[in-house]
Amino acid sequence: MVKVLVASNNPGKLRELEEVLRELDIAGVELVSLRDVEPYPEPKEDGLTFEDNALIKARAGAARTGLPCVADDSGLAVTALNGMPGVLSARWSGDHDADDADAANNRLLLAQMQDIELRDAAFISCCALVTPAGDEFTATGRWPGQLLREPQGEGGFGYDPLFAPDDAQPADATRPVSSAELTPEEKNARSHRGQALRALAPDIARLLG
Repeated sequence: MVKVLVASNNPGKLRELEEVLRELDIAGVELVSLRDVEPYPEPKEDGLTFEDNALIKARAGAARTGLPCVADDSGLAVTALNGMPGVLSARWSGDHDADDADAANNRLLLAQMQDIELRDAAFISCCALVTPAGDEFTATGRWPGQLLREPQGEGGFGYDPLFAPDDAQPADATRPVSSAELTPEEKNARSHRGQALRALAPDIARLLG
C-alpha cells in the first residue's frame, strides 16, 4: 500500500481521485488529505499558469510530509477576456476567503461580459504529482463550453452556474444546461479535473513499483 497526499481540504477532490483510481482498477493507493497530516504553511500560489500553481502545491506537500503529493489548480478561461479569469478565477472579485466569493466572482464576470456576444469559455485543470525524490508529473484537462447570461442550477461551486458544457447539452433541450445542473457523477465523467486525473493516474500507479 502506498500513501499519497492530496493537497486539499476538499473531500470532493479526494473522492474524485478515488473514483478515478477505482475506475482504472488501480489498487494499493491510500489517499490522505491535508486534514490527515501535520499542518504546514500554505504555499503562495504565484505562478503564471495552472501548471505552475499545481506544482507549487504538490512540491510543498511532498517536501513537508515526505509523501508523494497530488495537487491541482483550475479555473475558467473566457475567450473574449483573453483567457481570464484563468489562474485568478478564485479571487477574480478580490477576496478569495469571503463567504460570498463565488457569487461575487460570478456577478463581476457577468457584468464584464454583459455586452459581449462571443461566449466561448473552457474550464481548465492541471494536476501535478511530485514525489519526495523530486520526480514531477503533470497532466491537463480542458472542458469547453459557453458562458451563460445568468446563473442556472444549485449544484457544483465556483463558476458552475454560469458554464454550459458543450458535451452536456441534450439534443431536445429548450435552454442550455449548466454544469451546476449536472449530477456529481455526470460532472466527474466529463470535467476538466476528471480528464486531468485520468491522464495522471498511470504516473500514480507507477508509485506501486
